[in-house]
Amino acid sequence: METTVDGLVIGSLYALVALGPCLVYGLLRVLDIANAAALTLGGYLVLVLAERADSPLLGVLAGLAAGAVLGWVVQRWIYRPILDRGPIVTLVTGIGLYIVATELFRLVFGPSQRSAHVELPLPDLDLGGVRLEGIDVVVLSVTVSVIGATWYVLTRTRSGVLWQAVAQDRNVAGAVGINAPRVIAAVFAVGYLLSALAGALLSVKYDAVYPTLGDIPAYKMLAIIILGGLGSPVGTIVAALLIGLVESWVVASFGFALPRDAIAFVALIVMLLNRPQGLIPSRVVKA
Repeated sequence: METTVDGLVIGSLYALVALGPCLVYGLLRVLDIANAAALTLGGYLVLVLAERADSPLLGVLAGLAAGAVLGWVVQRWIYRPILDRGPIVTLVTGIGLYIVATELFRLVFGPSQRSAHVELPLPDLDLGGVRLEGIDVVVLSVTVSVIGATWYVLTRTRSGVLWQAVAQDRNVAGAVGINAPRVIAAVFAVGYLLSALAGALLSVKYDAVYPTLGDIPAYKMLAIIILGGLGSPVGTIVAALLIGLVESWVVASFGFALPRDAIAFVALIVMLLNRPQGLIPSRVVKA
């Protein structure tokens, strides 16, 4: 049971990282690897403000704000000028941006792993013999809240209608008066904010921050988005939770962590061979 809970916690972090790029892909058919830089940024801001201001909560809030700003800057000054040059150009650009960001983190914070030393004033929970740490409660609660908020926005608000319209055809959406660039900017900002939130939670849970913190989440994010169904938020969330669960079960069965990081791509290969449209294909069809 503890293995299952651990898998849900890990899967929740994957969902936070993958949800933003999934929404971006739904809009633009762009796989945004650079999003993972926001994860590392969120982790470092928690570290810095925990050390200098003794306020990890302030670090989380600063990470959210910085992530949103980074998302806006990336879409406005990097992606927008190259959107019409094809998916390969945007993919390679995103990879390059992430590498540049990683080297900047290395220059500013050093190459070594650092500890955040954040202790949450939350008691551990014992649920029927299953021990749940305070940070795990926070991760699960935050993820449920984010999923609920995302579902509500996409299905019950005008913002969700605008997302659907731009996802179907941003040129037609612009022709009928929808401010497509503003919708795209908002989705990028939210996506990077969620990654920064995941990075903050990750740094607290594992008490570690380092320049390449986003490396593994970056490639798992791609696998999860494809597994779930490109552009499908529900599919992405389901795939993220399944990958987290399977990883935990495999590690518990083998007794060591070596297979964990290969599982997402093994699952991806199997899925592409048998169901290339993904678990839950997106209902938005690009015109």
